[in-house]
Amino acid sequence: MSPDDLKKLAAARALEMVRPGMRLGLGTGSTAKHFVALLGQRVAHGLDVVCVATSEATQAQATALNITMSTLDETPELDLTVDGADEIDHDLRLIKGGGAAHLREKIVAAASARMIVIADDSKLVSQLGQFPLPIEVVPFGLAATRRAVEAAIIDAGASGELVLRRRPDGAVLVTDGGHYLLDAHLGRIDLPDRLATLLNAVPGVVEHGLFLGLATGAVLAGADGIRLMGEVD
Repeated sequence: MSPDDLKKLAAARALEMVRPGMRLGLGTGSTAKHFVALLGQRVAHGLDVVCVATSEATQAQATALNITMSTLDETPELDLTVDGADEIDHDLRLIKGGGAAHLREKIVAAASARMIVIADDSKLVSQLGQFPLPIEVVPFGLAATRRAVEAAIIDAGASGELVLRRRPDGAVLVTDGGHYLLDAHLGRIDLPDRLATLLNAVPGVVEHGLFLGLATGAVLAGADGIRLMGEVD
């Protein structure tokens, strides 16, 4: 099976957790896109759910599928969020943000009773950090914020290059929230909790891609089938 087939397989298994009347958070990215597409098929056959999107792209996809959409202002408590991940370790700690939506993804996940990660099993790692850690920052004072982020990374016992994310045309990528992204190429993160705490304390940092204590379960698809981690029913 291709990686895309595996993503769809994981999405289909997560869809089994959805019950009528649920309030759902819809993730962003290639795997979450499969989940939204499959959910749309269920909605077309009568499933009644209310959803909150984590990005403009997901909002547009779900709306086109006639999925009932809401906002966190209207629906501040969600039953379940289903989203992908760029990396997941055996303690259900994640790196997210490859799709530049981790700020909204984290807000939605924090508002949910449960968060289920769907991915192909290549995303499962023994240690976080091979995937560059996205750090969302305000454009104002970028140079000063960058220096403070570099100091925080060193203080957390890590090291690596910070790269300002750009679009394919070379322009600086701007998130849905109007911010920039610094991608930290660290290789390994030995102390993710400490790094998260230090980054949270940097003025100018809006959010980072370390999702710690948010995922309650995971559905990982591989050549040998589905692997379930954490609380998945």
